[in-house]
Amino acid sequence: MKASDAIVKSLQNEGVELVFGYPGAAVIDLFESLRKSKIRHVLVRQEQAAAHSASGYARISGKVGVCIVTSGPGATNLITGIATAYMDSIPLVAITGQVKSAMIGRDVFQEADITGATESFTKHSYLVKNASDLPRIIKEAFYIASTGRPGPVLIDIPSDFLAARLEEYTYPDTVDIRGYKPTLKGHIGQIKRAVKAISESKRPLIVAGGGVILSRAQNELIEFINKSRIPVVHTLMGKGAVPTGHPYYVGMIGTHGFTHANAAMAKADLLVFIGARIADRAWGGLGDKMLETAKVIHIDVDPAEIGKNLGPHIPLVGDARNILTEMISRIGPLDTDDWAEELRVCKKPVQHSDTALVNPRYAIELLSKKLDDDAMLIADVGQNQIWAARYFEDRPGRNFLTSGGLGTMGYSLPASVGAKYAAPGRQVAAVVGDGGFQMSQYELGTIAASNLKIIIILFNNSRLGMVRELQDRYFGRTTAVELDKNPDFIKL
Repeated sequence: MKASDAIVKSLQNEGVELVFGYPGAAVIDLFESLRKSKIRHVLVRQEQAAAHSASGYARISGKVGVCIVTSGPGATNLITGIATAYMDSIPLVAITGQVKSAMIGRDVFQEADITGATESFTKHSYLVKNASDLPRIIKEAFYIASTGRPGPVLIDIPSDFLAARLEEYTYPDTVDIRGYKPTLKGHIGQIKRAVKAISESKRPLIVAGGGVILSRAQNELIEFINKSRIPVVHTLMGKGAVPTGHPYYVGMIGTHGFTHANAAMAKADLLVFIGARIADRAWGGLGDKMLETAKVIHIDVDPAEIGKNLGPHIPLVGDARNILTEMISRIGPLDTDDWAEELRVCKKPVQHSDTALVNPRYAIELLSKKLDDDAMLIADVGQNQIWAARYFEDRPGRNFLTSGGLGTMGYSLPASVGAKYAAPGRQVAAVVGDGGFQMSQYELGTIAASNLKIIIILFNNSRLGMVRELQDRYFGRTTAVELDKNPDFIKL
């Protein structure tokens, strides 16, 4: 069997039905094998979009996203997309072509050390040394990408290996990687400690992060909230973990969150972080002050995140869904009526001045009303992201996607392509700014070629609004942020 055929067969064994990519000389054998298979290939217009589209596909489908590109500039164009997936814990397998194995290290045409370049923001990377290793490597790559804390895995394959012949093809049934044993269940003793601390608290608060959504634990979280009667806030990446209309829903925390939600964190005597990195933009200026006024419980599948930014009193390593299931069976209703009412009173509607221009909040709220109950909103990065995160109504069945950890402008449009392919029967709306849109507007070609129905809401203020706001705040003046000569976006 030809090695490129073995790769495609291995992808099919992993349930892959769709890949995003851009061909080149180093991967022509692989694309020929794809052509003969039942796997569908979506031709993007630039390689970074392949990673973003695979990310959007993974986040909606629950499968591992796959992207395939050529060597050199094809591989290096993937870098931002891979880093974006890494920061947001998205399961991704990126396959890159490489120059012939005998030529590696000689600076030949279109050679780039992509495994070295991405080492710090992949879960693992492979430079294939022998074509016969390909089935095992692909099996391991999908396992690593999808287990524990999800993330991207890179497979770099020299072009001569793709054309090589394998004496036999056997796809492994299991994976055994020494040193990689993700903890999923959670320590029962620690779970009991956490439940006891929660039961003894007077002003408990749940902080839902993106890990709740990644583990598909929304139903378990809502059941836990309903049973315990504990109010809940969420991070940017945790948006959608709890419906906006839930009686114990408080709001989004963080630098661009709601004042009343941040105040709730400051007032709480116990904080339960679930699947949250507790990054600087989530806890703002509170920092270690929280440890002085509140007991902290941190639930996360990645032990490296426990204590990285905030040392918890009770660490709990494991999958959010599994741990919440255990906690539900042990928790009882808390007397939180006064505490919950105090937080509800603090939720004052934000007033905005009336102008002749369309108010961004009004636009997002109107969009939220018009979209279906199972619609997907993919927000770009910038002020548009903040408006969308604050005012798009989360309902059961809806999805909110954005680049949170890396903050990658241009993410929304290609991610919308992947999301639409993952759920073709659902509405997809991309919310973008004029700056971010122009970073990936080439993907209009992919949308047109694929005949995808994607709603695009473009906030056009002819400037890089968020940077301009920061400059004005810190320096009292602005520079290099005006987009005076934008194209006609309607004609585009």
